[in-house]
Amino acid sequence: MNIDYSKELPLIHGRLSLGEIEDLIAKPMSEKPNRKYYIALAVTLTLFLIGAISLGYTFYYGIGMWGNNQPVGWAFEIVNFVFWIGIGHAGTLISAILFLLRQKWRTAIARFAETMTIFAVMVAGIFPTIHTGRPWLDGYLLPYPSQNGLWVNFTSPLLWDVFAVSTYFTVSLVFWYIGLIPDFAVMRDRTTTKVKKFIYSLFSLGWRHSNRNWQHYEKSYVILAGFATPLVLSVHTIVSFDFAVSIMPGWHTTIFPPYFVGGAIFSGFAMVVTVLLFVRKVFDLENIITVDHLERMNKVILATGMMVGYAYATEFFIAWYSGVPFEQFVFINRIFGPYAWAYWIMVSCNVIFPQFFWFRKLRRSIPVMFIIVILVNVGMWFERFVIVVTSLHRDYLPSSWGYFKPTIFDIGLLVGSFGMFFTLVLLFVKAMPVVSIAEVKAVADGAQPTHHGGEH
Repeated sequence: MNIDYSKELPLIHGRLSLGEIEDLIAKPMSEKPNRKYYIALAVTLTLFLIGAISLGYTFYYGIGMWGNNQPVGWAFEIVNFVFWIGIGHAGTLISAILFLLRQKWRTAIARFAETMTIFAVMVAGIFPTIHTGRPWLDGYLLPYPSQNGLWVNFTSPLLWDVFAVSTYFTVSLVFWYIGLIPDFAVMRDRTTTKVKKFIYSLFSLGWRHSNRNWQHYEKSYVILAGFATPLVLSVHTIVSFDFAVSIMPGWHTTIFPPYFVGGAIFSGFAMVVTVLLFVRKVFDLENIITVDHLERMNKVILATGMMVGYAYATEFFIAWYSGVPFEQFVFINRIFGPYAWAYWIMVSCNVIFPQFFWFRKLRRSIPVMFIIVILVNVGMWFERFVIVVTSLHRDYLPSSWGYFKPTIFDIGLLVGSFGMFFTLVLLFVKAMPVVSIAEVKAVADGAQPTHHGGEH
């Protein structure tokens, strides 16, 4: 088969040398933070502080500070949990699955996507912990022999979450760290500060850029990528079981597992694009994180957005086809009921606006993609809100119908979660390479021999 290499899009613009690539990626860690960085950090820390205060009030007074009521026993905090777990999915997809498929365009964006996974899961883990009402007893969620003779309920999908999320976080953390080892060694060799050199030397584990080092690295990376790939599907599938295995109308549906996985990748990619638009501009990485990379990610957003739209249509079809009046009522209530505004925000942001990505000019426009990915994240949060709240606020007895209104502490915890996430992102970009130096060098011009016009 003849391959025309001239038609392949360049992964790095500007014909940068390997040394220039290394300097460009290492620049944010070498220079002192500027005024804009401190302003951004002050904003995110303020948001984080709002969340910390709300969390303190929740610990002291209990979850009665939230807007949960009867019949809406689940609300903002579970919505936030599912949202942040979804955000964490794009990292493993970009790094592991695209790595196994040998997609070279992943190199410039994989590092940040992996990092986002770690931070998003850390944020997500807070919400089920505090939602138990007695977080100091959460140790009982782990099944271990004790003198109390207490065992967890292994038939509960809420317990499955504990295993799925903790496993996903552990594997993602190891996968992320293994990928960082060669870059830690590069920073160790570049830095002149004794403290930094000691830290980078410690985390580089004696890396010497030898052939033996690279052989062990590549073997372990492939193994971890293969191990992490099924976790992408399993984790959010199990999160969807929190709803799907119940008998609640609006939740009891078999479309939820693939629907949740598609939605998680959808929102995760949107969050990666959102942050990378700032990172590439602030740290002058436009030649490495190119518009071509962003366009490919926008194509994934378009594809997964269509999957989400198909899932919405399937839910309505099954509700009608089932002939169950309670199921039909839930979906009619979503469209025309008190929370119709939330439903139409969800549909507009997740189904309608991503369709603009069919047009190449819009797909490659920075302002347009920024607006759309922000709307996607808004829409995906409202999707979880619609699933949770609209299925609960009107149950079988009209006498017990209620309307959920979030309190200031609900909103504070939501704001604080974004503050924590973006604070961690800002600290990361000053401490570690936001782009993989080793992987970007590997796809640079002249890094590997090519065979133009040969038989392959």
